[in-house]
Amino acid sequence: MGKPDTRFDVAAQIDSNVQSRMIEIHVAKGFSGLELTSVTHVLATANTLLARDLFSWRFSTNAPGIIASDQGTLVRAEPAISDHRLADTMIVVGGKGAATGTWLPRARAMQRRARTVVLLSDAATAYITVTKAPSGRVTTHWRDITKLSETGYYPKLTTHLSENSDGIITAAGAGATLELMVGLVAPYLTSVQVAELGNHLLLQTIRKSDAEQPRCMADNEGLFDARLTDVIRLMEDTVNEPMSMNEITAHVGFSTRHMERVFRKTFNDTPARFYKRLRVKRARTMIEESLLPMIDVAIACGFGSCTTLAKAVKAEYGVTPSQMRSRKSIQVLTYAGRQTAR
Repeated sequence: MGKPDTRFDVAAQIDSNVQSRMIEIHVAKGFSGLELTSVTHVLATANTLLARDLFSWRFSTNAPGIIASDQGTLVRAEPAISDHRLADTMIVVGGKGAATGTWLPRARAMQRRARTVVLLSDAATAYITVTKAPSGRVTTHWRDITKLSETGYYPKLTTHLSENSDGIITAAGAGATLELMVGLVAPYLTSVQVAELGNHLLLQTIRKSDAEQPRCMADNEGLFDARLTDVIRLMEDTVNEPMSMNEITAHVGFSTRHMERVFRKTFNDTPARFYKRLRVKRARTMIEESLLPMIDVAIACGFGSCTTLAKAVKAEYGVTPSQMRSRKSIQVLTYAGRQTAR
């Protein structure tokens, strides 16, 4: 196990008396290799940062033996027998096999004991389909959200990255699994360690559970104009060194009047205000999810000083950068009363 970062020598440490946590990872033939790797990678990295094996995991399945993923990854899994040997947390990895829902009785047994169950992508879709009237909000991968909305009535279905309904977390899975796992381990890490975990995973930002999933380009008719897509990409790429509107229009071949008209129709905003909001939004993410000095945040987001940054943030969000950062915890999962980090 790796040596902990020296910066943690002066940071508040996790209580050494906290008992280790067992995570059961349920897989079926054709499971998502990406999701499985995301789950185990976050757990292993968190153990390294903590310099102890706080998190351990085992694999389960309904047909024990060697199970192959959609990418050819092989896993040796033990049998999942009703309510036998329940772990602290159960994660059902998505994939074709997960859609059958044969893991559901075990998930229900976990729920009765108030233990967390996480259903990723296809497993979440199967749960939503079977559970016609969940008590709380649910979600799944956006590709299935569209299908579910067209084939049934699901008033509590959202497009968030994850939702929690009585201890059963439904989630988009896929590439968002890393951030979900960060949220699950966050209660056992200090806020400094949560930020460092994100750095080790090369996550530029850690999206919260109530963040919207990326939409299909077809959902926004304005983005059919390739030049508008180019404008937005250019704005995002130049947050640290903002360009003038004339420079942007010249770069993408828009006339100023046409760009104004398209932005108002698509975003109900002017290009200049849209650009500034992108920069302020980036600043908020850096303030809340990193430990960078405010001056570094200001420079990285194209503001000339901390004062200019503070005015822009205050105007957009009603609080100052210092107030944003003064909170005592980093909260990734936004479910009320659950999974908050110290």
